Amino acid sequence: MAEIVCFHHAHGQTQGFLAFADTLRDVGHTVHTPDLYDGRTFDRLDDGLAHAEEIGFGEVIERGVRAAEALAAEMVYAGCSLGVLPAQRLAQTRPGARGALLLYSCVPSAEFGSWPAEVPVQIHGMDADPFFAGEGDLDAARELVASAPHAELFVYPGDKHLFADSSLPDYDADAAALLTERVLRFLADR
Repeated sequence: MAEIVCFHHAHGQTQGFLAFADTLRDVGHTVHTPDLYDGRTFDRLDDGLAHAEEIGFGEVIERGVRAAEALAAEMVYAGCSLGVLPAQRLAQTRPGARGALLLYSCVPSAEFGSWPAEVPVQIHGMDADPFFAGEGDLDAARELVASAPHAELFVYPGDKHLFADSSLPDYDADAAALLTERVLRFLADR
């Protein structure tokens, strides 16, 4: 079974985010869910993004890095949208990474150096999501997949952003079930 650190999205640690982590735990994985917002959650995405801007995206990343320092290096790093920032940085720069799950977002791998050839990665997003498809994340994901030998990109039809978070309006049950199935298959090999 895999050991995973999963970083939340801009809404914070919502019930849907925590339920996703519990789904992974229910099949035997160890999942750590550090709170990058010190207990705060936001009903509106814009409010959560404003909070992230207020504390600084660099600080969000550093909070994730500090949380991971207390954990084993042999980890799968998972991030949901905003949480992709610390997850991707750790997967690319921390020796021992067992894999990465980048949900709803992907930054150009050059942001943190180059993608390590030995680290497998899955990227998930929707084809008409204004954030994932409209702000360059999909392009960054395609570039990463083209350059990394163990990379998979899954693009789902739809315009929702946080589509696997069951506590948010963007939830899409069918897409969430398929994402979960693919994630569990990925984790079975870690």
